Amino acid sequence: MSIIKSKIRTIPDYPKPGILFRDITSLLIDPEAFQLTVGMFVERYQSAKLNKIAAIDARGFIPGAALAFQLGVGFVPIRKKGKLPGETISESYALEYGVDHVEIHKDAVMPGENVLIMDDLIATGGTLEASIKLVRSLGGNIHECATIINLPDLGGADRIQKNYNVNVFSICEFEGH
Repeated sequence: MSIIKSKIRTIPDYPKPGILFRDITSLLIDPEAFQLTVGMFVERYQSAKLNKIAAIDARGFIPGAALAFQLGVGFVPIRKKGKLPGETISESYALEYGVDHVEIHKDAVMPGENVLIMDDLIATGGTLEASIKLVRSLGGNIHECATIINLPDLGGADRIQKNYNVNVFSICEFEGH
C-alpha cells in the first residue's frame, strides 16, 4: 500500500556502502501508518485460526506482538543465539560473510499448532528459512510468513515458496537491495 510504503525511509550506504537500508522506524513513529499496517495484517489473518505469531528478532517483534495482541493469540520470540533464557533449539543461516543462528524455546510451539512467522522485511530469506525450520522441528504448521517489506530482486520470497511451500505475504515492495 502506497501510504505505508511512503512512510518507510531509505538510508543509503547503511550498514555498509552500496546497501539501501529500508528503515521501518519512520513508519512506527507515525501512529496512523502503524495502525494501518497492523490493521492490514489483522484483516488478513483474523479468520486464519492461528495459535501463535512467531516473530524474528528484533524488528519483527514490533508488528508481531501487536498482531498477536489484536488476534488474541500467543507470541513467540525467535531470537539471536544466546538471548533466550530457557531450553532452546537453534538453526543456522547464511550471512554474506559467515553464518549466524536463531533460537526458539523448546516449549514455544506445540505439535499441530498453526503459526504465522513475522519479520519486518524479507531480502534473501535466510532468517525466515531458519525460522520455518525451527517451528517445523517443534511440530508446528506454518500458515504463512508475513513481512512489511519485500525486496523481490533478492529472491527470498520466491525461494521460501519454492523450497518450503510457504507463501510470503508483504504489504509493500522496494526494488534493489
